[in-house]
Amino acid sequence: MWHDTAVLFGRYARQTLRSPFQIFFGALMPLLYLFFFGPLLTHLPLGRTGDSWQILVPGLLLQLGLFGASFAGFAVIMEKNWGVLERLQVTPVSRLALLLGRTLRDTALFVFQAVLLILAALLMGLRAPLAGILIGFGFVALLTFSLASLSYALALNLRTPQEFGPAVNTLAMPSMLLSGLMLPMALAPGWLDTLSHFMPFRYLVDAVRDAYVGRYATSTMLYGVLAAIGLTAVAALVGTRTFRKASA
Repeated sequence: MWHDTAVLFGRYARQTLRSPFQIFFGALMPLLYLFFFGPLLTHLPLGRTGDSWQILVPGLLLQLGLFGASFAGFAVIMEKNWGVLERLQVTPVSRLALLLGRTLRDTALFVFQAVLLILAALLMGLRAPLAGILIGFGFVALLTFSLASLSYALALNLRTPQEFGPAVNTLAMPSMLLSGLMLPMALAPGWLDTLSHFMPFRYLVDAVRDAYVGRYATSTMLYGVLAAIGLTAVAALVGTRTFRKASA
């Protein structure tokens, strides 16, 4: 399985490297928020420990993974239409490797984009401990792996990009709004704050924000780690079963 995963990862990584536009364009939306939205928050009391950059940048990191990985399934739809996926499925390649080869490429890509985002944020005024920044990259990696797996599973059950795009938007937009990516949900009315606790992404955002102010041994960090690991396990299970079912 690991050999198959390495082969597929190399194949998809080479495709990505041949398209520098894809590598850098994915980071464009968070960078725009950073440059044009971040300065508006500089002097606002946001109700948490740390300055506005330590609140906004963790949200932008996870926004990068949320929207980028959620739309990864477009590639599977194209491969289905071109017959590439069908040819892969009749080979003896591990079904788990069919998933891992793609998702690991996506994870590497979005962590690289996250590094670019952090470098830009440091220029804008972000100050955070190195350990906290590294923890943030870890959460981005887990979120990307999870959402890319679920995105591929969804794409295998849909036939056209016209079906896939609206379905992903319907799921991604409430996730962004209820996770407090832009502003802490503690600023929201009580009913909205309560509702957001049913959104697992909120726990990841809060954990990264704690890490960015140097708070590591907290219940918020524990809940974030548990949510990230649980989401990763469920996504890997769903993705693998879907690839196996599609090959049957």
